Amino acid sequence: MSSTAPSNKRPKVVIVIPALNEEKAIGRVLDDIPRRLVSEVIVVDNGSTDRTPEIARQKGARVVYEPRRGYGAACYAGFRAAPPDTDIVVFMDGDYSDHPEELPLLLEPIIKGEADMVIGSRMRGKREKGALPPHSLFGNWLASTLLRLIYGQKVTDLGPFRAIRYECLKALGMRDRGFGWTVEMQARAARKGLRVVEVPVSYRRRIGKSKITGNLVNSIRAGYTILATIFKVALGW
Repeated sequence: MSSTAPSNKRPKVVIVIPALNEEKAIGRVLDDIPRRLVSEVIVVDNGSTDRTPEIARQKGARVVYEPRRGYGAACYAGFRAAPPDTDIVVFMDGDYSDHPEELPLLLEPIIKGEADMVIGSRMRGKREKGALPPHSLFGNWLASTLLRLIYGQKVTDLGPFRAIRYECLKALGMRDRGFGWTVEMQARAARKGLRVVEVPVSYRRRIGKSKITGNLVNSIRAGYTILATIFKVALGW
């Protein structure tokens, strides 16, 4: 499945941004994307009640609607909406916590033929103070440790800002439609023998309230789902 030689042609890059009530942030996210590197930006509206989809369209993104709530559901809908000749799919959040201008850092290892998937590591990069609460830092450490112990995948983060070859993502057979999307991708990539690398990325406080880390119940639920997903994939799920 992996490609070891870089291609001479410019890759077709599609960015997928799951979004739920991000009208204050989505415009800034789209403005900061280096469009010269991107073929298309797909914003997946996951049931917004504000102007998120309207602003996204005004900024030149294609808006896809996914009525089923869930981070994984939105990401999967965006992936399915990507053209079949896409080379690389990039996921980033719509709350302006990621730095879209750092997109070249994620694309470079894939374009050079050195990786099949690249994870933007917030642990190794520059984080704004308070951007990740203590329970998120602990959860990332625990999940990353389990990924190393069970799958031999040397990672430090489950960062949402990531890039993967389109054909590789299609072959993973992703199932999670909620909080376990990122860790399932990493676990399945390890089982498939994909070359997964990390690059340091910057991270800042998001605009607005987090749907997960800003809510204790959702944080606990997300943590349970992430840990369960790691073990389920290991058992052949």
